[in-house]
Amino acid sequence: MNKHTRQQRIREIIQQEGVGNQHDLLRLLRESGIKVAQATLSRDCAELGIVRSKTHAGYRLLFGDESTGRIIKGLVGMEVTSVASNETSVIVRTLPGRAHGVGSWLDQFRSPLILGTIAGDDTVLVIPDSVENISVLMSYIQKNLSTN
Repeated sequence: MNKHTRQQRIREIIQQEGVGNQHDLLRLLRESGIKVAQATLSRDCAELGIVRSKTHAGYRLLFGDESTGRIIKGLVGMEVTSVASNETSVIVRTLPGRAHGVGSWLDQFRSPLILGTIAGDDTVLVIPDSVENISVLMSYIQKNLSTN
């Protein structure tokens, strides 16, 4: 079975069943004739944007949506304490222990303005694609942090 067909069946099961976790999803896939390893299923769920969320009926596997993005954006906004720059780079200060998460969040944008990020415990070094774009990069980061 190819990846596309398997992922289509995963979508169908998630939409039709009240699946509580990946173990249940794995069982339902096997019952429908699809043999898949747990690691492959985890990768499929990540690629499809499937998240485990608490609902009125208990925990369920759901497709992440726009509201999930807004929640994450709001959380990251609360973790960042300041954004500053000099002539060569941008520094994002975070709450202790949150720099890796904020760095990963910045990386997921795949912005051409960002050459790369390096995260410590409470500081993310954001390296711009060009020193000429530092002010644009600062605006870009601040815009993405705002919860409006």
